[in-house]
Amino acid sequence: MGYSKRVSLLMGMDSFIVLFSIFIGYYILNPYFSIYSLEMIIISSLTLLISHHVFAFIYRLYHKAWEYASVGELVAIVKAITFSVGTAAIVQFLVIGNTYVRVLFITWLLHMCLIGGSRFSWRMVRGRFIKSNIETKNALIVGAGSAGTMLVRQLLKNNDSELKPVAFVDDDIAKQKLQIYGVTVLGKTKDISVLVEKKEIDHIIIAIPSLNKHEIQKIYQECSKTNAQIKIMPMIEDIITGKVSVNQFRDVQVEDLLGRDPVELDIQSISKELNGKTVLVTGAGGSIGSEICRQVSKFKPQKILLLGHGENSIYSIDMELKNQYKDEFEIIPIIADIQDRHRIFNVIDKHRPDVIYHAAAHKHVPLMEYNPKEAVKNNVIGTKNVAEAADTFSVSTFVLISSDKAVNPTNVMGSTKRIAEMVIQELGKHSHTKFVAVRFGNVLGSRGSVIPLFKKQIQAGGPVTVTHPEMTRYFMTIPEASRLVMQAGALALGGEIFVLDMGEPVKIVDLAKNLIRLSGYAEEEIGIKFAGIRPGEKMFEELLGENEVNSEALFPKIFIGKSVKVDYSKVQTLIENYTNYDTDYIKNYVIGLANSNKELLVENVN
Repeated sequence: MGYSKRVSLLMGMDSFIVLFSIFIGYYILNPYFSIYSLEMIIISSLTLLISHHVFAFIYRLYHKAWEYASVGELVAIVKAITFSVGTAAIVQFLVIGNTYVRVLFITWLLHMCLIGGSRFSWRMVRGRFIKSNIETKNALIVGAGSAGTMLVRQLLKNNDSELKPVAFVDDDIAKQKLQIYGVTVLGKTKDISVLVEKKEIDHIIIAIPSLNKHEIQKIYQECSKTNAQIKIMPMIEDIITGKVSVNQFRDVQVEDLLGRDPVELDIQSISKELNGKTVLVTGAGGSIGSEICRQVSKFKPQKILLLGHGENSIYSIDMELKNQYKDEFEIIPIIADIQDRHRIFNVIDKHRPDVIYHAAAHKHVPLMEYNPKEAVKNNVIGTKNVAEAADTFSVSTFVLISSDKAVNPTNVMGSTKRIAEMVIQELGKHSHTKFVAVRFGNVLGSRGSVIPLFKKQIQAGGPVTVTHPEMTRYFMTIPEASRLVMQAGALALGGEIFVLDMGEPVKIVDLAKNLIRLSGYAEEEIGIKFAGIRPGEKMFEELLGENEVNSEALFPKIFIGKSVKVDYSKVQTLIENYTNYDTDYIKNYVIGLANSNKELLVENVN
């Protein structure tokens, strides 16, 4: 129905109600109109009619969507009716010299019943009887707090929603058996599996945005006992700011099940480090490098240099950033290989960056076992090229992205990352540049990580291949890893190795099981196959030994280490002669060199 037709219909209906009400009021008090004159009836009727429409427009009674009416709309009706009846009382007194309170009171009551009833009956009719053709699915809401209440209200008033809330669960004893918008709290989270079967639930929606990762994990374990689809409601902040709507759910992600909350950052120190500066990111097209570029962009640098070897990946992040920030700062894509020393020196000399985030590296463990010379060329010599250029042209801060595999390494990749740490720490002894390394575990969803591999195997129908049932790894998200890199640069004094407290390590087999479940399959449908440990892999990864970590962190959940003296001549020997060595000799050499200094003293830098 068009706007003008809708307003005309409401005005006509209200006019009839106003005139009908005052005549009914007079009739109730005096059926034969012996007390009240015809003049008084006409004056009162016209006054009520005019004043009602005036106040109806003032309080916008003809502009409201009555299918969504609530307390606010009721208050507007009360005000409009009360003021219009009050106006009639004043006119009666001024014209006739008397006010007929009883008649006006009955008129007020009839207005409230008929006008208010007509509006709210539309809401009831639309909500109960006017349905879309969408087939609804029963939904169980986890959490009967403000977020869950908001969600249920939105689902009930949205006739196009395919979800029908039929029950709440909440661990708050005081909320048990309560009804919210007609939906009852029927139990606690431990009752989820029973309620899903009893109420024929198709979807479970976790509507507690403030949950920490550990609590989400517990609820998910209960939900995973059912065949219902599991969703999470977006953050209240995102709803309020308009980023998403209340009923824009997302799937539970593997990141939600890490059992550890993300590290909070010192935004002020990072902003001071990056705002208005020139920032160079090597490996800018990779999963970590591109996310660093996104995070850096939020702090409004003067210029960001996207350096990488693969033109497609650099083109992709270049277009993404220019679409979002093209008028805010300069974005320069640079195709270059960090192994090309001359090219790297030219780039850094031309642009003179203030900060370098060195993310370019070979990081695939089994591949580097078969190609150790390439690992040395890229991870050691490539790092040395970029670091020495940073020193030569007085870059303020150089941050190396390292790996937990650099701790007591048993493979080529981890060993070359440890040697790269040695290179920058040696340089840092005599440089004005602050050289630091950031060491973290496996990054969920990054290239070469297990998540993309598992997803492909699940899409192909399985089985998912896991190396060993007891193998564990530390995990973090791509954004978290990138923020840690920026935080390290802001905290750096020079020479440190920053390590994130990543909580408890996760069993790879448990990760596989969760991913199968999140993909909508049962473990029996896909299957898990144990393939055995691959060349160079360890059963358990380390970040720092227990005796190496200070009880007091430099920053919440961020620790630092400082290595003891290294015989750097062996690193130089490797760089000068690696081309002359065969594969087995290089593997033994780099692993031996990386483990020649196992002690890592952890200090709190003040």
